[in-house]
Amino acid sequence: MGTSSTPRAQLVTRVLLLNATFEPLQLVSERRAVVLMLAGRAEPIVTPEHPSVCRSASVVVEIPAIVRLHDMVKLPSKVRTPPLTRRSLLLRDSYRCAYCLEHADTIDHVVPRSRGGRHEWTNVVAACRHHNMQKGDRLLEEIGWRMHFEPRVPDGPWWRWRHLPDPDPLWAPYLPRAS
Repeated sequence: MGTSSTPRAQLVTRVLLLNATFEPLQLVSERRAVVLMLAGRAEPIVTPEHPSVCRSASVVVEIPAIVRLHDMVKLPSKVRTPPLTRRSLLLRDSYRCAYCLEHADTIDHVVPRSRGGRHEWTNVVAACRHHNMQKGDRLLEEIGWRMHFEPRVPDGPWWRWRHLPDPDPLWAPYLPRAS
């Protein structure tokens, strides 16, 4: 199966996959969305005004912007808390230093690991290089600093949708709003 070369086909290569309850699950490729529809496991919910088309010798399928599964998929509980990575931490803190609110490019343990601090969401913040180096392995109380925000655990599967770069406007009613 090949897709047509409309301008949309080159710009949008992902389709929003919804659970049976209309909750967003993930982004899938156009090909995966078509396979789910042809297998009878999903249905198109929203199709753009000028959709791309997937063709085979006997079938022509318009590629939707959003598909919904027919059967409910239960998310495992550990999916609810995203893994703590440098990228996910910088996204959580919007690339802002917890100490000065300038651009952050490093991570800092509020209670340093050398002092028994753990590598977990509530003990790690984004920091600019200057403040990260200046703080070193000291506690905030020792140097008289305060944070502009408290580190927190991201709020489950909805968190990842807030940081989606350039989401399709057709997805807006199905994605949670940023808080």
